[in-house]
Amino acid sequence: MEQHWAEIIRAIGEDLDRPGLQDTPKRAAKAFEFLTRGYQQSVDEVVNNALFPSDSSEMVLVQDVELYSLCEHHLLPFIGKCHVAYIPTGKVLGLSKVARIVDLFARRLQIQESLTTEIAQTIMDVTEAEGVGVIIEARHMCMMMRGVEKQNSVMKTSAMLGSFRDSQVTRDEFLQILQM
Repeated sequence: MEQHWAEIIRAIGEDLDRPGLQDTPKRAAKAFEFLTRGYQQSVDEVVNNALFPSDSSEMVLVQDVELYSLCEHHLLPFIGKCHVAYIPTGKVLGLSKVARIVDLFARRLQIQESLTTEIAQTIMDVTEAEGVGVIIEARHMCMMMRGVEKQNSVMKTSAMLGSFRDSQVTRDEFLQILQM
């Protein structure tokens, strides 16, 4: 990857012998590996058996989980927050595992629409929940730094599965809690 970064830097007309750029291909490769580390992880590794028995059948909500991802179209960042809710059926997921699942998928080349669905489906599969709701709000550098250059736009996506899709009451409860 380091060699490819060197080629890209040369292709834009820069001099890799310039002091500020001498180690840039190595740093860029290391940074890109970190930003896409989701490819090196699996759901099983991230969850690590952190499912715990619980009699709770009330909504669990983890709000404002920050996320950083790269747009698969331009390789530019999108940055935002994710809200994840589920209704357990006999087991709950360790709190940090919700954030780790968000990161697992966010740290891959993505579009926000797919990211939202992947998180929701994974939480549903792992917890066997009655339902799952996921909302992501993000700012996209591909829209801010290039193209239409709109600085204040925020994209919001949602995925509602199970009771969050089938029950307006459950969906409304989720949205009301988010407003608190």
